[in-house]
Amino acid sequence: MAYTEVLLIKPVDGLGAEGEQVRVRAGYARNFLFLQGIALPVNRANTKYIEALKKARTVREARDLEVANALAAKLAAVKLTFAVKTGEGGKMFGAISTAEIAAKLAEHGIELERKRIHLGQGPVKLLGKHVSTIRLHSNVTVEQEFEVISENPIEEIKQEAEESDRPERDK
Repeated sequence: MAYTEVLLIKPVDGLGAEGEQVRVRAGYARNFLFLQGIALPVNRANTKYIEALKKARTVREARDLEVANALAAKLAAVKLTFAVKTGEGGKMFGAISTAEIAAKLAEHGIELERKRIHLGQGPVKLLGKHVSTIRLHSNVTVEQEFEVISENPIEEIKQEAEESDRPERDK
């Protein structure tokens, strides 16, 4: 199969960032990257364009890092609390997922994609304090603590019913 060198104008997931020179299959370059305006063929005429793209990329990455650090400072000041319905013994109905965390952060004025929020083993199904990891930038991650509380009083599990079910000799 034929390969060709292309210069990326826009970042492509799994391929590279803008200003990078990458080797791809000729058909992919010709039928997708060039037609979408994502890449250019590498030649002498594009060398100045390569340098301009690299400079723009460093400026954009520095700006993105500043924005991520500012957002991390904002997140540190936010305390999240989720009130959930519970049944006997404090067992939760449902779970707290990344979508609920993103919605709660939006209430505090912080808009995040839920794919940036990670909950370890999956949705939270227990009352108490928990931690989620929020990845804002490749160099900036934030540990966001949140608490899950019961919105109704926790009812104790009725042990009297269990004791009456056992035969007399076990008591």
